[in-house]
Amino acid sequence: MTLIKSISGTRGTIGGQPGDNLTPVDIVQTASAYGWWLKRSYDKPKVVIGRDARISGPIVNNLVVNTLLAMGIDVVDIGLSTTPTVAMVAPEEKASGGIVITASHNPKQWNALKFLNHKGEFISAQDGKEILEIAQSDEIEYAQVENLGELKTADHYIDWHIQEILKLDLVDVDAIKEKNLTVVVDCINSSGAVSVPPLLEALGCTVKLINEEPNGRFAHNPEPLPENLNELTREVINCNADLGIIVDPDVDRLAFVCEDGEVFGEEYTLVAISDFILKNTPGNTVSNLSSTQALKEVTAKYDQQHFSSKVGEVNVVEKMKEVNAVIGGEGNGGVIYPELHYGRDALVGIGLFLTHIAQFGKPVSFLRNSYPDYFISKNKIQLTPDIDLDLLFEQLKQKYSNQPQIVIDGLKIEFDADWIHLRKSNTEPIIRIYTESTSEVMATNLANKIKADIRELLKTTV
Repeated sequence: MTLIKSISGTRGTIGGQPGDNLTPVDIVQTASAYGWWLKRSYDKPKVVIGRDARISGPIVNNLVVNTLLAMGIDVVDIGLSTTPTVAMVAPEEKASGGIVITASHNPKQWNALKFLNHKGEFISAQDGKEILEIAQSDEIEYAQVENLGELKTADHYIDWHIQEILKLDLVDVDAIKEKNLTVVVDCINSSGAVSVPPLLEALGCTVKLINEEPNGRFAHNPEPLPENLNELTREVINCNADLGIIVDPDVDRLAFVCEDGEVFGEEYTLVAISDFILKNTPGNTVSNLSSTQALKEVTAKYDQQHFSSKVGEVNVVEKMKEVNAVIGGEGNGGVIYPELHYGRDALVGIGLFLTHIAQFGKPVSFLRNSYPDYFISKNKIQLTPDIDLDLLFEQLKQKYSNQPQIVIDGLKIEFDADWIHLRKSNTEPIIRIYTESTSEVMATNLANKIKADIRELLKTTV
């Protein structure tokens, strides 16, 4: 059982002892700290709250809502929803911030509180640090009975979100409808079930759903990785569909399956959509250090510039604003399209990708084959309290001192067309190890080599 309190929010497994797991005590403490942080800047804060379909969602939701009301904070509860929907509703409601109750790609025993600012963007590292400090202080006060917050519920915002997507200049509804696409959707028993089908139906698609009951009992590991797409690939072939779509439980990550059952690759979600955006609105692109270099090549094709950021949506957004990027995101299937909002959004990704396919005029597999081939191997090493991460990274820097290195976020080591990126996870007690090469074998070999190096170095420091 695990509890992680970080600058991006609080995440943990449900049940167990307070302080060790995500219990009601920890939920109230975290929500109170966020509420008090808002009250430092707003006389009468208002917070938008939405959740995914996790089993623990209603319990966590009620605890958060009532904690904020008890602090004198008004709440707009949009219920079962998506992370990008909550992000868009915060400024629409002129709220002071937002809380998304979701553990994203983590298994069903996990849940989390993710904090947004008044712009509907994830809070900064400095803001997160302040909230952590407040949680450990004794300054929090709750409201007197006549000053309690007011609760408003709203269940129409997913439909509103979809309509905002359909209004975008680059989402060609008529072109998509003309193709009459058949699409299989893996809703992973969560918010995708209430958001993706109505979008596809509005785009004139014939929709086949799997794992469509939003009960939070995920039919498989909810992370949209190739090894978790077996059921979807089978259904795409069985239904003779044009493509398959899978999202994660809170609908901010997006991956596709081609008409022949081959996985499009979550890394190539952003590549393909960026290709489409750049063709129509040239400009800079941004992705994080752990994302494929295929995006850099596609960007160069249009004589535009690609920039890298630290891992984490807030860091990508900051870099996108800095360089005025027209598209950006993360290689985990996270697409950020500023014309709609500065946040990862699988729904807008679907609208843009289907327009791209409709205009491309060939099957999805042909589109995938038009992009440079890179292979990323994603691995991890469990962290234990005795591992000195700073020392380990310093030793690896010395070992590979002859290779170009980037140290703005962990350690990235470059080898001509290949690279290794190591960093501590923000959401789990692990070191993430990503490697990329022009062949799957080479990417795997790179990962195995760096893991062997780490094991050897850890032996010498214990």
